[in-house]
Amino acid sequence: MTTLEKDILNVLTEDARIAPKKIAAMLSVEESEVKACIQAMEKSGLLVKYTAIVNDEKADDSLVCALIEVKVTPKKKEGFDGIAKQIASFPEVKSVYLMSGAYDLAVFVEDRSLQQVSRFVSERISTFDGVLSTATHFILKKYKIEGVATEKEDTDYRLSVHA
Repeated sequence: MTTLEKDILNVLTEDARIAPKKIAAMLSVEESEVKACIQAMEKSGLLVKYTAIVNDEKADDSLVCALIEVKVTPKKKEGFDGIAKQIASFPEVKSVYLMSGAYDLAVFVEDRSLQQVSRFVSERISTFDGVLSTATHFILKKYKIEGVATEKEDTDYRLSVHA
């Protein structure tokens, strides 16, 4: 990865809405060079998606979020990849990670209710060949999402003075 790519990614990671013209000014390079670099990163798959971080507690239609620990028996020639790809193919699944430790896959799921998530685990994930066990943890509150605190802190600790 080039220095320019790293610099552009750092800027976009902080705020994906920043226009290439502004990024170019920030990095002291030509706008066309920034646009070309972004297009190349998108085409190569290095830059996967631009997204917004939403505080579900403030949204009207909040979803139930869960972390599902999945223990699996890896398949010959596929390892963990085959079952991970199968699980990732469902629209309820937001993220899938291969983990070290007590379980193999960490699966993050969102759905409309506790029952929907429970049904998803029991009827879909646990039925795959190679799944040994699952443990579902419902997310009760998100304090920080993708490095951003969900609530702004009051940083003014001064006492008010009245004359």
